[in-house]
Amino acid sequence: MSQSTVSCIVPVYNGERYLAQALDSIFIQSHPALDVIVVDDGSTDGTAGLATGYGSRVRYIAQENAGPAAARNRGLEAARGDFVAFLDADDLWAPEKLAVQLGRFAERPELGYCVAHVQNFWEPELQHEADAYQDQARAQPMAGYVTGTLMAPRSMFETVGIFDPSLGHGDAADWFLRADAQHGVKELLPDVLLFRRLHAANRSRTFAEDSRGEFLRLLKARLDRRRNQGGEGPRGQNPR
Repeated sequence: MSQSTVSCIVPVYNGERYLAQALDSIFIQSHPALDVIVVDDGSTDGTAGLATGYGSRVRYIAQENAGPAAARNRGLEAARGDFVAFLDADDLWAPEKLAVQLGRFAERPELGYCVAHVQNFWEPELQHEADAYQDQARAQPMAGYVTGTLMAPRSMFETVGIFDPSLGHGDAADWFLRADAQHGVKELLPDVLLFRRLHAANRSRTFAEDSRGEFLRLLKARLDRRRNQGGEGPRGQNPR
């Protein structure tokens, strides 16, 4: 799949501080066939100027603030690649991320999607937290069922559906649950392909209570569907 194109979708909201590093981690990929889409979810800082400063290397799309799921969906609408991958504006990809995952699809064309491992890293403002977790699991590579490690054929989103924009935090978990129910072939790669930046403004930190509640509701809904319908819903169901 050396000639396969990957649409790399970067949702961003007021991400001026880290966006350039995220984009640069895309442009140094060892697999160069890229379609890079930045979806600006109503930023009020310098995000627009930074993204458009990349010229033709980036397709910049602006929308009113609607949340990360809606931004990813807008990117999916614009995607042209054979495959789709996502990178949050404050995270980084390993240089071989796209090449490794495309290699697995070449070896296993039956794959519906694959993910990889994540390594957290802390910004200096949270050095105290980094020190506290240095010998714990949070500081070690972990299985990354998150959008930042995901790669899937673009057609997979036609089968499974897009991200549910009504979910502020659990849209990725919801998509993985639907994908697993509707297309059983997946793979968790052993490689660390995403470096997740921990800083004071992470959504998982600032909306922690909302996030936990949403995940619990997703799990309950999944169990209810299994009990009441004997399954996860019709194939290709779109949450929108």
